[in-house]
Amino acid sequence: MYGGDEVSAIVIDLGSHTCKAGYAGEDAPKAVFPSVVGAMDQMEIDDPESTENNSGSGVDSKNNVRNLDSDKKKGKCKLYVGTQALGYRRDHMEILSPLKDGIVLDWDIVDSIWDHAFRECLLIETKEHPMLLAEPSSNTQQQRERTAELMFEKYKVPALFLAKNAVLTSFASGRATSLVVDSGGGSTTVAPVHDGYVLQKAVATSPIGGELLTDCLLKSLESKGLTIKPRYSFKRKEIRSGEFQTVDLDFPNTTESYKLYCQRIIASDIKECVCRAPDTPYDEKSYSNIPMTPYELPDGQTIEIGADRFKVPDVLFNPSLVQTIPGMESFADIAPSVRGLPQMVIESINKCDVDIRRELFSSILVNLLAVQSSMQQLKERLEKDLLEESPQTARVKVLASGNATERRFSVWIGGSILASLGSFQQMWFSKTEYEEHGASYIQRKCP
Repeated sequence: MYGGDEVSAIVIDLGSHTCKAGYAGEDAPKAVFPSVVGAMDQMEIDDPESTENNSGSGVDSKNNVRNLDSDKKKGKCKLYVGTQALGYRRDHMEILSPLKDGIVLDWDIVDSIWDHAFRECLLIETKEHPMLLAEPSSNTQQQRERTAELMFEKYKVPALFLAKNAVLTSFASGRATSLVVDSGGGSTTVAPVHDGYVLQKAVATSPIGGELLTDCLLKSLESKGLTIKPRYSFKRKEIRSGEFQTVDLDFPNTTESYKLYCQRIIASDIKECVCRAPDTPYDEKSYSNIPMTPYELPDGQTIEIGADRFKVPDVLFNPSLVQTIPGMESFADIAPSVRGLPQMVIESINKCDVDIRRELFSSILVNLLAVQSSMQQLKERLEKDLLEESPQTARVKVLASGNATERRFSVWIGGSILASLGSFQQMWFSKTEYEEHGASYIQRKCP
């Protein structure tokens, strides 16, 4: 129906950490930007001086601004979307996320993120391109219908398809049946895929994702007296050639959420650079005199990171470790009920039919964005733990792409492959069908 080279479909993967968008058939997304937005009350924007003296990247923010008539109590709200707009500090700007555990809580924000992807990044007319959207395995019928309504009514797309994240990851690795372990920004999901369909009854989720690990690292460093200064809070002045002095800047009207957002960016980089999954379960004693690893912060100070390098990634395997990190009390209450990765995998496979368990054990696809760099060790550690806990007869094989781009964008790449297949073209949910049967028909077209 939409085959041929004239019109290519657009693939969008809106994750809880980043939004990826681009053309079907390409190797990587064209646009990748944070899936949080900066929100400001219209009242505060009328005071232009507050945004003038600023230490952000002096970007013409007009392009990245969305005006939304929000019926919330705060009245009219101005939203700033995209990496550049968020890198520019503004007084009273709050950082908001539209998603919780992959489920949309605020459609106005999602709308502004899609809008930014289409108009600012891809520069397309939406009514000319079919859309393939990635969705979490736990997406509800109500959410799917709302997505269809928005896409057809507001963006006037000619056709739409919603595909589950796990299925797309499976396609990206060239498999129709596998067990997908997907750890994103907000949560970790283990989903069995059989012949291209997610086995809904066996999906296991846990609230531990990349952002929780970043917070653990941040709080752990703070408890040792190391503060991470956000980039907007200082400037570096050259006193002699090659020698810099850091001058602190004071912006009393910066919101807590923006400060935390900036600190998380730095902490996330520390996590990706120095963290490693330990070969054996972490314990304080054996890691207490481990050699320190240096890391230079943006303000020029070098910090030394020791046991935390191993402790933070091990939270994925042993969630109760969170209770030993000062400042993480809010999570510590639910930590005992959260299962580690190996337990989630075993539990998920055990809920599947006996006939396919063997096949699932031998193709466990790991997509751990939460701790990018320590991928290798994580894969080996998971395989080791699973061998200990799985039945004797199972051949356990954990697979992970060696290519960082493929790991980072595996869901998007799966969507890109799927939407460009000739055999997929009759699967689209078309505008005509939407007008004829309504939004609820998406349940039949996109199982």
